[in-house]
Amino acid sequence: MRISNQDNENRKLNLTPLIDVVFLLLIFFMVSTTFEKQAKLKIELPEASANPVTSAAQDLVISISQKGVFFVNNNELINAQNHTLKNALQKIVEDARDMPVIIKADANAAHKHVIMAMDVLGNMGFEKVSMATTQISDKQ
Repeated sequence: MRISNQDNENRKLNLTPLIDVVFLLLIFFMVSTTFEKQAKLKIELPEASANPVTSAAQDLVISISQKGVFFVNNNELINAQNHTLKNALQKIVEDARDMPVIIKADANAAHKHVIMAMDVLGNMGFEKVSMATTQISDKQ
């Protein structure tokens, strides 16, 4: 013989408050989290036998990755075209054309990208342009 209680059959667990709290927590963490894109550019510099020269002035750094992606002071450009590089340089230097510029091109980067950067710098009137290299290691 089965004895049932009417109250036990009508009891149900209400999940609405639990779902509301989960959504509120989700929204809170989405709003409070900061997303920061950090460019971790890995460039393998070519080797040279000259001694490194240090500069006291603030340098403008143009980095070129192996795939031909341009970075100006670690800020990635949207494409690798002359006018994009020229606009990025004009925003940074304005009229200060005597600023030293360092081109950090990957050893396996296409030659045309390095020449394009040098051409843009020459057309804009920069005179202090140098190439970043690493010391030759004696592994022979």
